[in-house]
Amino acid sequence: MFKKENLPHTLNGILFVALFTIAAITIANIPFIKNLGISPLIVGIVIGTFYANTLRNHLPKEWNAGIVFSTKNILRFAIVLYGFKITFQNIAEVGLPGIIASTLIVTLTFIIGYFIGTKILKLDRDTTILTSAGSSICGAAAVLATEPVVKAEPYKSAIAVATVVIFGTTAMFLYPFLYKAGFIPFSPKIEGIYIGSTVHEVAHVVGAASAISPEVAKDAVIVKMIRVMLIAPFLIILGLFLSLKGYTKVANQKTKVAIPWFAIWFILVAGFNSLNLLPTEIVIDINRIDTFLLTMAMTALGMETNINKFKGVGMKPIYLAFILFIWLIFGGFFITKFAINF
Repeated sequence: MFKKENLPHTLNGILFVALFTIAAITIANIPFIKNLGISPLIVGIVIGTFYANTLRNHLPKEWNAGIVFSTKNILRFAIVLYGFKITFQNIAEVGLPGIIASTLIVTLTFIIGYFIGTKILKLDRDTTILTSAGSSICGAAAVLATEPVVKAEPYKSAIAVATVVIFGTTAMFLYPFLYKAGFIPFSPKIEGIYIGSTVHEVAHVVGAASAISPEVAKDAVIVKMIRVMLIAPFLIILGLFLSLKGYTKVANQKTKVAIPWFAIWFILVAGFNSLNLLPTEIVIDINRIDTFLLTMAMTALGMETNINKFKGVGMKPIYLAFILFIWLIFGGFFITKFAINF
């Protein structure tokens, strides 16, 4: 990829993705788009996919290496830097109820999604895992983090992200409505735990909780960050599961246990961030860079997505995501009640 003769082409491909990323972030900051809680990551995959299915054939083939580098190497590095958004002190603030609710939601949502997707809907394994990860953990970022572990084709990740957009955006408007209408009998603090543990994207959590009150928003974001932290153990367990099942087996070779080392580094970075050794301004700058890198990875993912591959999948991923959406609303309600009484 970075051989001397290919280096200029690879760098051109990376720069090309970066230019699209700047456009995605600019679009995401338009007030109307921002008010909808649509993150730059979502905008990136949309414009990347649009490009892939319109003008992609005009891109020099030699630049493809730069796009692939963005979907893999830049992605892993961005997930590691994501640890700067989290501190262990955040977890302590919401206490045991937030930890219990987050852990149960992530675990049960993924298990339910995997079973329904593979056994009932007969959906392929990769799309099932990616869609379930997006619903159970943290939306598009979870799909991105899971993709290297399952080694899924880019279009399957794009499908999973699409379900996050549909149902995460729906949740952002639905939760405040249900709460203000009196259908959810929770105090502001408990409502924050409920939203943080069940709504898809971080942006969706902020949008839904802020529409109720700043107090709800504070606890919701912290609980959401606990779910984000669970990416690391989730990916490690998933890698072990796929290895033991033989899914990572190559012809005439023994199955190797696939440990996503970037997930380990993610935890270490979060631990380092918890020590508050860096000035706040630097951490803010790192998070801005990380958002840019994550958007690059998502945009490149879109550029690798051919819409024709969606035809064979049909509506099954939407059905799965809808079932998980209903589960998150009702199952999450009772899990939250259980967690606060634990």
